[in-house]
Amino acid sequence: MEQYRSEDEQVEALKKWWQENGRSTLVAIIVALGLGFGWQGWQKYQQGELEGASSSYQAMLQALSTDDNDAAAGLAADIKQEFSRSTYAQFAALHLARIAVNEGDLAGAEAELRWVLGRADKGSDTMQLAQLRLARVLAAAGDTAQALNILESADPGAYAAAYQVARGDILLLEERAADAREAYSSAMMLASRGQGQLNMAMLQQKLQSLSQQGPRELPAAAASEAPAGAAADAVAADTEN
Repeated sequence: MEQYRSEDEQVEALKKWWQENGRSTLVAIIVALGLGFGWQGWQKYQQGELEGASSSYQAMLQALSTDDNDAAAGLAADIKQEFSRSTYAQFAALHLARIAVNEGDLAGAEAELRWVLGRADKGSDTMQLAQLRLARVLAAAGDTAQALNILESADPGAYAAAYQVARGDILLLEERAADAREAYSSAMMLASRGQGQLNMAMLQQKLQSLSQQGPRELPAAAASEAPAGAAADAVAADTEN
């Protein structure tokens, strides 16, 4: 009898607990299940977006490889619109900026590069490269002061040597030959330490040219900036040295 009384007491205690906590427990279970299924759905959605962005990006690269800039620009614009939160969209915008530079559309190139800077992670290779190219575009448009300010205030990361080459080119545009020579020398030293990849032969030619003659105007995108890290496939240099 004592055993049955104990079991009855347990049943009554369970009923009382359920009356007090059952509803909140059910809600918690439903919420947990909902979050679990929601998270799985979100992961599938993100995976689908990445696959779609990757496919479009590869198609864009294929168009670029055949010099079909119109098709490449269309695909890049689609990537930016449909997959704006992906890194592929930032890579696509870098390509659009390069195409714009080649077509002489400096305002369009600036807009694309600022779009990248508004979305790239701080300190990422993509941000550092976008800053470097924006400085060159601004210098080409005549705003050498802002161009130099970008180069001197930004963290160049793996592009330290390329930043110095860009400074040298812009300083030379300002007819500051001595400062340009110093920047080129700094770039050579940084590159020798592994802080960036440069066309060393071209850099030596620039230094020799400064030693042999007065300052001369250089193209705004004369330096070769070799991309590093995750952005390597998307950010080939705008022009050759």
